[in-house]
Amino acid sequence: MKKLIGLSLIILMLFTACENSNTDVPDNNNDNQNEYSIEEFFPVIENTKYSYKGEGNEFAAYTVFIDYISNNRFQTRTNNGGTETVKVYEFKDNQLIELYSRGETYFREDFTNREFQGGNVVLKLPYTGELKQIVTSQGNFNAIEVITESDQGTSTNYYAKDVGLVKSIYKSNDYEVSSTLDSLEQNVPLIQTVTLYYPDIDGVHLNSVDVQVSFNTNDSTKDVIEKTVKDLSVYELFSINTEINELYFDENDESVHIDLSNNFIEEMNAGSGFESLMLQSIANTLGSYYGVENIYLTIDGNLYESGHISLKENEPLKADYSIVNNQ
Repeated sequence: MKKLIGLSLIILMLFTACENSNTDVPDNNNDNQNEYSIEEFFPVIENTKYSYKGEGNEFAAYTVFIDYISNNRFQTRTNNGGTETVKVYEFKDNQLIELYSRGETYFREDFTNREFQGGNVVLKLPYTGELKQIVTSQGNFNAIEVITESDQGTSTNYYAKDVGLVKSIYKSNDYEVSSTLDSLEQNVPLIQTVTLYYPDIDGVHLNSVDVQVSFNTNDSTKDVIEKTVKDLSVYELFSINTEINELYFDENDESVHIDLSNNFIEEMNAGSGFESLMLQSIANTLGSYYGVENIYLTIDGNLYESGHISLKENEPLKADYSIVNNQ
C-alpha cells in the first residue's frame, strides 16, 4: 500500500498545474513582461537528464529524459524507482498542455504523433504573481509558482526561466513530499537493457543474452533493435540484409507489430524446426522488451509465408519462455 500511495503522489506532483492559476511572468529586470514565451520556462533540450532528489517518500526522487521532440510536442520519461511514466506535452497558445500520460512504460515508443482529446494545462502565460526564490544544489532560482488544489491535497510546482521545473511540493493533511532539482546533465543518452533470444545449437531450446542499448532523443526503436540484433550476428537471427520496415506498439490490444524485409526469409537457410525457433526468438525478444504476449509478424506488408511456416491474417506469434535455457 505504501508503494501504491507513493507512486500516485509522485505522478500527481510531476508537471501538474491548475488551469485557473495565475501564471503571468514578472520580469526580474523590469523589462516588458509580455516578451516571455512558455518555452523559456519549460525548455525542451534533447539528450538531457534531469535528476531530482526527494524528501518525505521513497519515490520522491526521480529522473526525467526527453524521449521525443516533434514540432510543438515532446515526450518525457520519468523514472522514480518504482515505475516509468511517459507523458506527451504540447506548446499551444502560450500554454503547456499535458496531452497524455502512461505509467508502467518500460519500452520506447513515440506517442507524440497520436490523436488526443482534451488535455490538462500545466503552465500558461502571462503570469501576475511574484517570483519565488527556490534553493537547489544547482543554485538559487527565481521561479513561477503554480498551485493545484484538490480534495486529496495541494501540489505546488516551481518553474525557472531557461531551466524548467526546479521543485515540486505535495501536501495532504500532515503529509508532505518534495522533489528538488539536483542535477542537469546534457549529452546523456537513455540506457536500457534488452534481452535478446536466439536458437540454441541443439535445435530445441532458446538462449538469451542481456544487452545494454543507448537511446538518444528521437532515436527510432526499430533502428536500435535492428542494429543490436545484427551486432550479435553470431546468433544469425537477422541476416545482414534484413531490415525492420516497421515496429510499433498497439495500445488498443497491448500487442506489437513488426514488419521485416523479404531478406529475412530469402537468406534464412533453415529447416522448419530451426525457423520455428527463430520466429520464437523474435516473439520472445519483442515480448520481453514491450511486456506483451502477442507479436504480429509480416513481410514487406504481407502475410508471413516461407514455404515451411505460414501465418494467417491476425494470427500472432506468442511469447513463450518455457523453452529458454536456464528459465
